[in-house]
Amino acid sequence: MRNTIKSQETIDYFLKIVWQTMANRYNQIVTEFGITQSIGYLLINIDENEGTTVSKAASLLGLKSTSLSRMLNQLEKTGLIYRELNPGDKRSVKIYLTPLGKEKRHMARAVVKQFNNYLNTHINDSDKQYLIEMLEKINQLTLNYKPVKP
Repeated sequence: MRNTIKSQETIDYFLKIVWQTMANRYNQIVTEFGITQSIGYLLINIDENEGTTVSKAASLLGLKSTSLSRMLNQLEKTGLIYRELNPGDKRSVKIYLTPLGKEKRHMARAVVKQFNNYLNTHINDSDKQYLIEMLEKINQLTLNYKPVKP
């Protein structure tokens, strides 16, 4: 008899469901500002003074640089960002916020701050610390995992 695991019994199932629920909730909230959760996350992570390289932005979003280009084209068309060659490395491009991008970034930050304040009022410090430690451990275990052929 084969030992099967139900998806609802796996750690990755709960991580995916929780993240999907959070991303959907963020999307519901930020839609009124004319952005998405992904766009808000990117805007928050662009260095306001120095700009951010495309490769670093891709890494923050968990994307390849080429996959990010469609989003960047859209953000450039809507006037949220502009791109320039990296003065320190002519092979790379940096992303900078426009005044409108800074305004949307401010809105996205306020949404994130408000949501995290809400979570912090409903999760005590020791549970939060334990959750963070467990997520860090799961992340490290995932990076270290080497599958064994059946």
